[in-house]
Amino acid sequence: MADPRMSDQELFALNAKAAVKNYSVDPRLDYRTVSAINGPLVVLDKVRFPSYNEIVSLTLPDGSKRGGQVLEVSGDKAIVQVFEGTSGIDVKDTHIEFTGSSMKLPVSEDMLGRIFNGSGAPVDKGPKVFAEDYLDINGSPINPFSRVYPEEMIQTGISTIDTMNSIARGQKIPIFSAAGLPHNEIAAQICRQAGLVKRPGAQKGVHDGHEDNFSIVFAAMGVNMETARFFKNDFESNGSLDRVTLFLNLANDPTIERIITPRLALTTAEYYAYQLEKHVLVVLTDMTSYADALREVSAAREEVPGRRGYPGYMYTDLSTIYERAGRVQGRNGSITQIPILTMPNDDMTHPIPDLTGYITEGQIYVDRQLHNRQIYPPINVLPSLSRLMKSAIGAKHTRGDHGDVSNQLYANYAIGRDAAAMKAVVGEEALSAEDKLSLEFLDKFEHQFVAQGAYETRTIFDSLDIAWSLLRIMPKEMLNRISPKVIKEYYARKPSKSTRGAQQQQQQQEEASKKDKDTRDSVVPEEGKLVDA
Repeated sequence: MADPRMSDQELFALNAKAAVKNYSVDPRLDYRTVSAINGPLVVLDKVRFPSYNEIVSLTLPDGSKRGGQVLEVSGDKAIVQVFEGTSGIDVKDTHIEFTGSSMKLPVSEDMLGRIFNGSGAPVDKGPKVFAEDYLDINGSPINPFSRVYPEEMIQTGISTIDTMNSIARGQKIPIFSAAGLPHNEIAAQICRQAGLVKRPGAQKGVHDGHEDNFSIVFAAMGVNMETARFFKNDFESNGSLDRVTLFLNLANDPTIERIITPRLALTTAEYYAYQLEKHVLVVLTDMTSYADALREVSAAREEVPGRRGYPGYMYTDLSTIYERAGRVQGRNGSITQIPILTMPNDDMTHPIPDLTGYITEGQIYVDRQLHNRQIYPPINVLPSLSRLMKSAIGAKHTRGDHGDVSNQLYANYAIGRDAAAMKAVVGEEALSAEDKLSLEFLDKFEHQFVAQGAYETRTIFDSLDIAWSLLRIMPKEMLNRISPKVIKEYYARKPSKSTRGAQQQQQQQEEASKKDKDTRDSVVPEEGKLVDA
């Protein structure tokens, strides 16, 4: 009963505090039964009814507290992974309390524009997030019957992706990269430019072109300080941080934290998509660091290793992340995933890209040869694939010529690559007129279509216009992947002003580069001024 001397405001504050207090019916048990410590794992004996994924609180002898999660239960034994690491934990004097619940993330729309660490704590010097809800970070499985087939396109502003590997809302499509390639720059560019397709003359609504309904959740795992600083500065300087929620797990953070970082990001995305009805793009980098953390935990648990030391259940574990993308009946929102992974030794048959390819719906391949030739973004369209592209393009979603143009670009680029290989063997003089046209197309395709500036945004309509300017190199008779109706409508059409401006800028850059090269080649040092190295 409240004190009658309390004022109405004090009584209201007391009632509000009681309403939000988390009461536990069962008393929490405190254990001091640590039997072993192995890497990030702690083994407990004589535990009463432990639960899988249950959160525990560890109190060290110096009074500091750490969090952990039950990984495995066997009888009265429990294996706990400690998020902050096990250094300083004493076997005899460490108190461990079982909370009786799984890990939950406080979520709110105020998380947009905020930066969190890999455990979900704010690191941007801002206030704590006032939670509108608490969600289990492991999510809940989606009934396959309630899933909606991914449709409509998410525009990245990059020609090779939007035109030839279009991404549907609700799709999961990884970027396969390798060490030394600009996948971080590509990820930052996608976050700057990504949005919903704005069709000319269409009314803005939940499904088309309304920026208020589009958000990005970005999770970086195992990145160094330089990379983390690059992402933070890029988002802040370009104003894209306002629509981004950023989770950063650094290389010097506990390895075990990398396992929960993508789940925190996806839980946030599910709140945005299914409760706030936003279209959410989730970018996860680097999934190789996540898989390495999974292997480290598996080795600490002394499990039987699979291929290259990775656990045999890695396929299942990766699917619990990738399969959280999609759309659900009765909700206008969607979750689209772009996980980024670096292939060790550029090996696409490595277990990480191999298993990722089985689960996801295509891949975008970052090519080292294109990168060595100073082409950015170095995306090789031939090994790239978007399995759900057909449902995201066409007159209903982008433009009627989109599918035919994409098919013709693929065909001409492949023929051009074959012609270049033949030229290296027999010489250019032995090539036919068609082969020489294919070589011209190959050069312009790579330098005008694939190559674009890091801060150059192209709408899907700009990219299609650039594609047509390249296809006009070929006579109509050679465009056998495009229907006569589409050729009649678009072959003679003039490009838009923005497309012409982009092409002129590209030509000026090529001429300046060629002029600079000729100038360097023409400078011959005088004999008396040679310096002995």
